[in-house]
Amino acid sequence: MSHDTKTKLVYMANQIATFFKSQPADEAVQGVATHINKFWEPRMRRQLFEILDKEDSGLDALVLQAAPLIRKPEPAELPLR
Repeated sequence: MSHDTKTKLVYMANQIATFFKSQPADEAVQGVATHINKFWEPRMRRQLFEILDKEDSGLDALVLQAAPLIRKPEPAELPLR
């Protein structure tokens, strides 16, 4: 994953968190997870989990709290040769 892709995904996830921050904490966490599960394709969620594995991901605390509720996609299949 390129640095640019990581930067864009972190920005997008943090924007989602910003939107939900005005809601009660438990609803905000669920809102972030629901939004990502509903609107992010598996490839984007897979890349998000790669970012989450980094110690300094740059992700908002609300995204980190929502992470356990985000569906982890199956690993990408490698093309047959």
